[in-house]
Amino acid sequence: MSLLTLNVPRNIKGVMAKLPVMIDCQEFEGFLIDYFEGGLTKHQKFVFDLHLRFCGECRNFLRAYKTAQTLARETGKAVQLDINKAPNDLVAAIVSALDKPYS
Repeated sequence: MSLLTLNVPRNIKGVMAKLPVMIDCQEFEGFLIDYFEGGLTKHQKFVFDLHLRFCGECRNFLRAYKTAQTLARETGKAVQLDINKAPNDLVAAIVSALDKPYS
């Protein structure tokens, strides 16, 4: 069993949160942007990873956050349009509609 999948009872989590090298869930969330951008110091990365080992809620949150990022990135790629592939009459109709006032 990996330490990242270790489920720690809540009463132990409360004790662990009081240790000097531990961060709470709110502090963990504050590290997320730097974590994804690779901007954590070695010490911050250590306490971030240590929190993950003991907090199932934050592991689930991080997993969901990564999934949302992937979906957003993939959706963005799918939405990109190549106007050169659009039929000329469709492009002309859209341009014409843009010049007309709303009624």
